[in-house]
Amino acid sequence: MTAKTVIDVWVADLTFPGYMDRLHRLGAEFEKAHPEYRINIEGRDFRTLSQQIARAADEGRPPAVAEYYFAVTQAARDSRTRDGEPLFTSVEKAVAGRTEILGEPVVIDDLIPAVREYYSHDGDLTSMPAVVTAMLIYGNKTVLDRAGVTELPKTWNGIEAACEAVAGLDGGPSHGVTWSNHGLFFQQALAVQGGLLSDNDNGRAGRATTVDLSSEEMLAWIEFWQRLHTKGHYLYTGKIPDWEANLKAFADQEVALRITSSNDLNYMAQAAENAGFEMTVDTFPHRDGRQYGGNIIAGTSLWLANGLDEVTQDGALAFMQFLNNPRNAADRHIASSFVPVTRSSYRLLEQEGWFEAHPYHRLASKQLGSYPQGEGVPPSRGALFGDFAGAQDVMTRAADDVLLRGAVPAERFAEATAEARRLLDAYEQDRVENGVRSPQSLRVEYFRDAEAYTGAQLENAVKGTSE
Repeated sequence: MTAKTVIDVWVADLTFPGYMDRLHRLGAEFEKAHPEYRINIEGRDFRTLSQQIARAADEGRPPAVAEYYFAVTQAARDSRTRDGEPLFTSVEKAVAGRTEILGEPVVIDDLIPAVREYYSHDGDLTSMPAVVTAMLIYGNKTVLDRAGVTELPKTWNGIEAACEAVAGLDGGPSHGVTWSNHGLFFQQALAVQGGLLSDNDNGRAGRATTVDLSSEEMLAWIEFWQRLHTKGHYLYTGKIPDWEANLKAFADQEVALRITSSNDLNYMAQAAENAGFEMTVDTFPHRDGRQYGGNIIAGTSLWLANGLDEVTQDGALAFMQFLNNPRNAADRHIASSFVPVTRSSYRLLEQEGWFEAHPYHRLASKQLGSYPQGEGVPPSRGALFGDFAGAQDVMTRAADDVLLRGAVPAERFAEATAEARRLLDAYEQDRVENGVRSPQSLRVEYFRDAEAYTGAQLENAVKGTSE
């Protein structure tokens, strides 16, 4: 009997109920169609996965397919083996123009443009998108209707006006709006203004050599945030990032509005149903007087190990295509409200009546430009630079000082810029000297006061429990 070719696949276990079960089931389905292969899927803590991959590479046993959080995309590109060779190879170059691999249709040209662009370098798709999320605004329609707010805010001033109306309600929520103190919100707020976090077009036109956390666009967002907080409209839990408490505030009707990830759609809908109010959802509001600049995405992508033999590489590539075929990408959206990553998966959901029955699930796709009415939306030009997680830590701590300790935004974020630049310099030194080995260079999140964003936390918030 011929030995099977083993494809080691290390993925981030995001702790959502049934999340890993679904991936193992897909692995088994692929094996049934391709009995010459065995797909060995291992779910690991997404907060340390990139560090585990680096250690495995040093020991000469890197997985054939490795999942990286979007914040360490630059680190994945820069990672080197002890011999100085790139740890990963380009997915698109490995596909080499083929339309199918082992009978699995190649889907890389079907990816929605914003997602393909984020994970591409000079037009070359370096990794295969897996989990994709966007930022949305959610509302308690029952409360908003009482306050005379007939639609969700489209702009920042609209948020403030809605909060003023909610504040005038008798027995209404204690606050108008909330969102977590997390780097995603800073990034999205900059993107809709056309602002940048780093030089060289956010690290897209060349390697980022510096970062700026005190740009005009950043300060506009921070000052708006500070004003809402000072007026008592914005609910701040005082923890970073405190996703669970923010969801619970919406579920308990302590706020009328919440800005958060499209990943929360299912949880937010369940919270509203449990509490007996109607929910409404829309795209992320933009800054008044500014043309809508674009969006960022969050999530993960799959990287292909460099130097694999042809049989192993083709098995790994075929499995990547299988995971994102229309049926599987559509089912991933249904299960977890992640953005359907291909045009075909979106069309399949449309044809099957999913969006008609769940219209809010269209919005993340619309925001990223894959929804028909969203074509022409500016592309995703999210920043690429080293120790992105460290910069996020710096900006969230700076915002905490502004909100709770009265720090002057311009002064505090100038300090934050200097700190973030030192972190980038440290990353660059690690890259040049070690091929990206430092745990700091490979971290994906950095929270001082709370756990990272996990499915278990959101389940607790919806159920009204805390563990």
